[in-house]
Amino acid sequence: MTADHIKLLPTAALPRHLHLARPFHRPYLPPSMATALTVRQISKHFGPRVLFTGISLSIEDRERVALIGPNGGGKSTLLKILAGMEHFDDGALNARRGLRVAYVAQSDTFEPEDTMAQAIVRSLAKNPPSHMHDEHEYELAAEQTLYRLGFDDHTRICRTLSGGQRKRLSIARQLAGEPDLLLLDEPTNHLDVEGIDWLESTLKSAPFASVSVTHDRAFLESTASRIVELSTAYPEGAFSVKGGYEEFLFRKEEFLDGQARAQQALQGQVKEDLRWLARGAKARRTKSKARIEQSFARIDELAALKMRNAPAKAAAIDFASSDRRTQKLLVARGISKALGGRQLFEDVDIILTPGSKLGLMGPNGSGKSTLIKVLTGEWESDPPSEAAIAAAKLIEHELPRSAPKLATVQRADNLRIVVFSQHRTELDPEMKLTDALAPSGMVMYRSRQLHVAGYAQMFLFNKDQLRSPIATLSGGEQARVHLARLMLEPADVLVLDEPTNDLDIPTLEVLEESLEEFPGAILLVTHDRAMLDRLATKILALDGEGGAHYYADYQQWKAVTTMKPGAKGPPAGTFNTPTAAPAVAPAPNVSKKKLSYKDQREFDSIEPEIAKLEIEIKRLEGVMNEPGVLADRKQLDATCALMTSAQTKRDKLFERWTELDAKRG
Repeated sequence: MTADHIKLLPTAALPRHLHLARPFHRPYLPPSMATALTVRQISKHFGPRVLFTGISLSIEDRERVALIGPNGGGKSTLLKILAGMEHFDDGALNARRGLRVAYVAQSDTFEPEDTMAQAIVRSLAKNPPSHMHDEHEYELAAEQTLYRLGFDDHTRICRTLSGGQRKRLSIARQLAGEPDLLLLDEPTNHLDVEGIDWLESTLKSAPFASVSVTHDRAFLESTASRIVELSTAYPEGAFSVKGGYEEFLFRKEEFLDGQARAQQALQGQVKEDLRWLARGAKARRTKSKARIEQSFARIDELAALKMRNAPAKAAAIDFASSDRRTQKLLVARGISKALGGRQLFEDVDIILTPGSKLGLMGPNGSGKSTLIKVLTGEWESDPPSEAAIAAAKLIEHELPRSAPKLATVQRADNLRIVVFSQHRTELDPEMKLTDALAPSGMVMYRSRQLHVAGYAQMFLFNKDQLRSPIATLSGGEQARVHLARLMLEPADVLVLDEPTNDLDIPTLEVLEESLEEFPGAILLVTHDRAMLDRLATKILALDGEGGAHYYADYQQWKAVTTMKPGAKGPPAGTFNTPTAAPAVAPAPNVSKKKLSYKDQREFDSIEPEIAKLEIEIKRLEGVMNEPGVLADRKQLDATCALMTSAQTKRDKLFERWTELDAKRG
């Protein structure tokens, strides 16, 4: 088991010396409505900028609150206020006596030479639970936490961990302190899909309350028991709904529709007030004076309603395409890469054509970033395997002359590849926003010149922010800067490595719309399951063990991996000849119950049928990549439909085989 595959282990799996340590999960207690923490009418300013004002929020025991809202709206600041790490200007914060609060930041910080266990011990020493008294008990708690979360090698040095491993360790570090309230700022950033599944399961079964700042819509729907949105669109600065994300959207639409109707009704009243005031009514009598005051109060209320009901702005994301007509933009044949003696992927074939949107998935450390470097030409592929060479000889007479050699990447002439990197290292933290967007003060966008101030407004930056250093911007604002820079480069192929990190939901939706309409090819690496489901026309999944497999879409990948743990999809080679699929693995040699005559006949027929479907899927994959088919959209769509149908039948047969096998004992 690796640190990339976290799961809870039973106590019996722990080393004997750890059984004496306090259990990681406290015993389940009946649900309680006790309030853990409350803030009332709090406000926060940064200089002249108002982040939020008059915010009230209470958090109950075991409640799972999700905090959403526009970038720069103060979500991370509010989380730090709840953690006691940030001061507020007005209002009050009340926490239950003895409440233990843990905070997981967006960016993880560890002592570089600390081991994983030492990182947890260091954290516990700073804020130990009341039942822990010395370093020996901290070490036991650290080891127990790491074991229970599936970390086998506790001596790994923190600086050698991947981004996803660091995020998991950061969460583990806070869980070791047995908090009553866990605060998480963008917890899904850097986690792979398996890591997010683990986090969702941990939070839903936890004996503590949690508040998560997140824009992951699937995570919101799965995890949140209440969603709170910070926004100036609401009279109290926030809107709270019990339930998941779909319920929140429904209630939000109801509220905003009601607020719009209230504005219309108030406009009629104010119109009459203005007519009456225009007559020159004097406040000589008490009745007239009261009416004048009421009229002005309604005018002020209408102005406030108009501000709240103003349409929310979203960043103007629109990637520029080169409008290249080339049918094959990029073709990789039999590419492989091993690093540090570990095979990341082997004999992978990839074809990117205009309009194709390939989703790249895999656990942290499986080689996604390495594959991108090979495709973009930053690194060379390793030599092909002997199996790939042997298979290539069998079909060399069938391949077109234009087919690339094994272990090479063929790119169209003057191919323009634009890469969105998750690390965003090209942004100097000390650089001013105006220099990051347009060093010369002007940009060329869509064949017209724009002043930097106008271009900045397209990405929701105001003039006052132009001289601000990049370091003062929120994570979402920095992501928008990166997108603004990339939009100035015409692209044939967009390579997007975790583009959703830190972006708010309105910006995510605009980004998805832009990518849907982009006419070039897209290679998309993201943990955002909603985006993958909406955009990806095919999924390439790296398994972390050197294998790579294709799926028709995200839903098929999810269905196959959920239905049959460890199941492999169609191999990621498109140039190899079809071969018979391996038979379903035989069950262990244990006593089996006897199936009915009908069920036994069905069971015996499934394996040969699966093998036939695997061969048909391989054949259709080959047809899909024929030049003539790629050039004919109707024929390509028909072939894709046939392959999807065959894959669906195969998956259903796998599921039925599993059911019948379970009946046998």
